[in-house]
Amino acid sequence: MSRLEGKVAVITGGARGMGAAHVRKFVEEGAKVVFTDLNEEGGRALAQELGENAVFIKHDVTNAADWDTVITETESKFGPVNILVNNAGISMSKPFLEMSEEEYRKIVDINQVSVFLGMKAVAPSMRKTGNGSIVNISSINGLVGGAVGYTDTKFAVRGMTKAAALQLAHLGIRVNSVHPGVIETPMVTEGDAVEMIKEFAKHIPLRRVAQSEEVSNLVLFLASDESSYSTGSEFVIDGGLTAM
Repeated sequence: MSRLEGKVAVITGGARGMGAAHVRKFVEEGAKVVFTDLNEEGGRALAQELGENAVFIKHDVTNAADWDTVITETESKFGPVNILVNNAGISMSKPFLEMSEEEYRKIVDINQVSVFLGMKAVAPSMRKTGNGSIVNISSINGLVGGAVGYTDTKFAVRGMTKAAALQLAHLGIRVNSVHPGVIETPMVTEGDAVEMIKEFAKHIPLRRVAQSEEVSNLVLFLASDESSYSTGSEFVIDGGLTAM
């Protein structure tokens, strides 16, 4: 397995769930991976499991200085970055009229501002390689309506992806967005949403929610040279939901 042989990747939100699946897949395919999260316990356990080709860094994705540290440490350990997966994010389904300004700004900072900071921080490193791929994890709610806050930020990620793709193309950097539907991750399998998700799955054309590994296969394709002519595009993985 060597689709990412010789590549250096940074993956945010990599301690568990979909992010951890991306980390595992990339290491399996030959990449050197630095993955980040605020979840130190989960991050260090995953790094220990995967060995020398996976390094964990505690990282606040909303902090520009933290981003600079991540890129500097990645270059020091493995060399210039070829791949960035902006995976970190939170969900919030609080009714619009009950959401506070503080809550709204929190989801914007984590889901939207972090993507801007990550792309800006990694571009100089990617420029050294002349062969960069940025994969921004959006959502089907970046294509269709949903909860205020979450939907807003996922539409923004889609827009930033297109703008960045145009501005970074001359540096050999590609930028694409991935739009998952309902994925079986701790975000949806813990708490009050479990029964709702089970019921919702009955209305998905493929009649099930996706596994994290299925999204990782798409992210892998976009990170690899196999997608060398794809940039500024949306890649949907939703079991047919947005086709209805």
